[in-house]
Amino acid sequence: MSTTTPGPTPLVDPAELIADPYSVYARLREAGPVHRISGTDGLPAWLVTRYDDVRQALADPRLCLDKRNAKPGGYRGLALPPALDANLLNMDPPDHTRIRRLVSRAFTPRRVAQLREPIRKTADHLLDAIAPLGRADLIASYAAPLPITVICDLLGVAPSDRHDFRSWTDALVAPDPEQPERTKETVRAMLGFFAQLIADKRAAPADDLLSAMIAVRDDEDRLSEDELTSLAFLILFAGYENTVHLIGNATLALLSHPGQLAALRADPGRLGGAVEELARYDGPAPLAIRRFPTEDITIGGVRIPAGETVLLCLAAAHRDPHRFTEPDRLDIGRDATGHLALGHGIHYCLGAPLARMETEIALAALLDRFPRLALDVPPSELSWRPAMRARGLLALPVVY
Repeated sequence: MSTTTPGPTPLVDPAELIADPYSVYARLREAGPVHRISGTDGLPAWLVTRYDDVRQALADPRLCLDKRNAKPGGYRGLALPPALDANLLNMDPPDHTRIRRLVSRAFTPRRVAQLREPIRKTADHLLDAIAPLGRADLIASYAAPLPITVICDLLGVAPSDRHDFRSWTDALVAPDPEQPERTKETVRAMLGFFAQLIADKRAAPADDLLSAMIAVRDDEDRLSEDELTSLAFLILFAGYENTVHLIGNATLALLSHPGQLAALRADPGRLGGAVEELARYDGPAPLAIRRFPTEDITIGGVRIPAGETVLLCLAAAHRDPHRFTEPDRLDIGRDATGHLALGHGIHYCLGAPLARMETEIALAALLDRFPRLALDVPPSELSWRPAMRARGLLALPVVY
């Protein structure tokens, strides 16, 4: 097969990309499997759009996450200090293998299973608070506080120490270019928070994930201090960011498809499969974490030089008609096996079982409590986070 090196694709309208990414990515997918694009920051990258190519690339060891393999001048993602950057999203084997194995020991199925009842109680408590109001913003009152509570319980963060994590993630995922100091202040605040939290846990260990990770660091000397801090940051950041968007997007999808919502209410036993389809239909991450080829590679007949930035478009892959029949249609009865919302290959999300369980419990509790749940505004009036790499609502006004 001959290979080609296309020129840059003009930057699409950022507002259109935020409001309707699937139409934008569909045009790109139909035009070709790989595009040389200019990101919203003006830096070049290669966008891969078709399911088979994206899935294969997610598991290709030649596409690394370590930013030291990136060429200067390309898109590299969020810049963080070493104490927050030495995490699994920036690592390749053998370090990735070592750290994932160690974290897996602490992130056990038993520990996750123990959270099922507390998650349901937290969901019920949050719904108790809004039930008398008749209307609410489900992001602020439910989809956001639920995963924050869960991940803080998992890590062992005391309720009195739980800060405004949503403002932190907002500043990192969708930084305001007119307020660069806000991002720097957020990074400083997070570094201080995790340093103090680790010191407290080291002085008084408990039965929580962070204490278990500290034991791995101190007893076996297998985690560096930066790796320990970065892992705590990643678990909090990813455990919150992805789950709040998955819950919010899934709720909106169901409210926008009354037939599917009715089918789920009629048979709650379909909820597990529905969560998989909802993750495919409108997942929390349109793009996988950026990757850098360690050698010249060819994807979809397009040659990509070593060291350049590759963006694997999950949003485009999930609507690829060659993989999913009528991909733009929500169908909770669909076999969505093979969706890539939680990754694929060695970088498959370590917290995937927890994210699935949280979303299933959150939806079950919500639908049980509010049989007349409906949107309080037309879908066209909803606002989305201004970020390419996160797909999430700023608010979800509902009545019940």
